[in-house]
Order: sequence, then structure tokens, then C-alpha cells
Amino acid sequence: MKLGTLVKPLLITGLIIAGPAMAAPSAQQVLAASPVDDIVERYPAMMSEGIREGLKRSPQLPPMVADTIGYVVSNSFRAADIEQQIVKNLERDLSGKQLEAVEGWYKTPVARKISAVEIAASDPAAWQQMQAKAAELGKKYKGTDRARMFERFDRAARATESAVDTTIAVQLGLATAMAAFSPDSANYDELKRKIENQRNAIRGVVEQQVYDSYLHTYEKISMQEMGLYIDFLESGPGSAFSKTVTQSIQQAITDPIESIGNQMARFLAPQK
Repeated sequence: MKLGTLVKPLLITGLIIAGPAMAAPSAQQVLAASPVDDIVERYPAMMSEGIREGLKRSPQLPPMVADTIGYVVSNSFRAADIEQQIVKNLERDLSGKQLEAVEGWYKTPVARKISAVEIAASDPAAWQQMQAKAAELGKKYKGTDRARMFERFDRAARATESAVDTTIAVQLGLATAMAAFSPDSANYDELKRKIENQRNAIRGVVEQQVYDSYLHTYEKISMQEMGLYIDFLESGPGSAFSKTVTQSIQQAITDPIESIGNQMARFLAPQK
């Protein structure tokens, strides 16, 4: 048998066998393995509900108008668009090896258990239960290792940082709409500056909410399991994944805020 006739089939067979094993998962596959896609699916409803409830606290707006604005907001954000933004940025920011490592983590039993509680906690229906138990859980875990672990978790997950930025963006959208009812209507840049000046105060409130959510969400996750989770978040691939996901969600939410706020302001402006 000629050498060429032997080598060629072996090379082809080797490529067939090695190809699938060496191929890194796609960003879409990694996202599907994580809880992110399930959580993002709830984002339009969460945004709408949050803005609707915020507006209803204002005596300047009738509840019907607040509901209308909530409807406008919910139709201005699409989960598919947010997910597409995340996938695009993951493809740009993470290497094949990093994507493979992230997918590998999310396929472990510990990661699946943690993903399940994170998805459950992202449901708007769980918010009231979370708020109702906040004081009780805060007292229960005060001074414990679980409470002390929060700072490390928060830093690794960028939870408070991301929530503050999102809160400011939402408040800016609300303020732009509410300016239509004020005789001293401020422009977008002025509103943005005023709200940014409140960042420290906003952070204090948001950090407490994030802490309450942390205690509620991970209550049934053991300290050992939380340690493994934070180890992943602090690792190169985990940190890159978390950073890209939070920034992508932030971008997908904040980019339309100014436009939505201006549309709502025009819609709500009193007829002269």
C-alpha cells in the first residue's frame, strides 16, 4: 500500500474525531447554559413594572397614565434584542478557551443549582416575598460568614455597581417624562447632571436592596457552594463573562432611555 493512500484516510478520520472535540462553544451556547437568557427574558416586564410603580407614587400622575407609560416602556425593550447584544459582545470580548471554561462551569451540578435560584429570584412575583423577608433575614444572618461574604460576592458579580447604573438610567427616563408637567422644565443634560449628583445616595439604597436580594436568593445555597461560585466569578473567564454580560445589559437598557423619555414627555405634555 502506498504511503499516500494510508495517510490521507488517517488525516481525514483524525479531523472528523478531533474537530468537534476541539471546537469551542459559541457565545449563544454559553448563554443558553447560563441562567442569563432566562433572566433577560424577564427584563422588559421588570422594567415596565418598576417604572409603573415609580410613577404611581407621584401625585402628579393619574394611575391610568402611569399604566400607559409602563406599557410604552415594556414595548420599547425586547428580550431578544438584549440577548443579541450580549451574544455580540461575548463573541467580541471572550476567547474560545474562556467561553469553554464558562460553559464548563455552568454545566456543573453546583452551577445548575445556583442558576435555578437566580432564575426564580428574577421573577417579578418573587419581589414582594423578598421584601417581606428582608428584615427577618437581615437579623438572622447579621455578623455571620454569609453576611461577610456579601462584599466579596458583590464585587465579583458587579451586582451593586450594575444596579446603580440601571437605576440612574431609569430615573433619568422618568425625570424626562415628568419634566413635561413642570413649569421649570429642565433639559436632558441638566436632568442627567442632577441625577448623577445623587449617585452616592442612590448607591446606599440600592446596595441594601442588593444585599437583601443576596440573602433571599442564596439562602438555600451552602457556604461551600457559594465559595465555588465566587471563585468562578473571580476567575479570568468568569470575570470576563460577568463583566461583558452586565455591560451588555446596561447598554441595551440605557441606549433607548433618552429617546423613550423624550417620547413620553411629548406624549404627556399638556396641550396649550
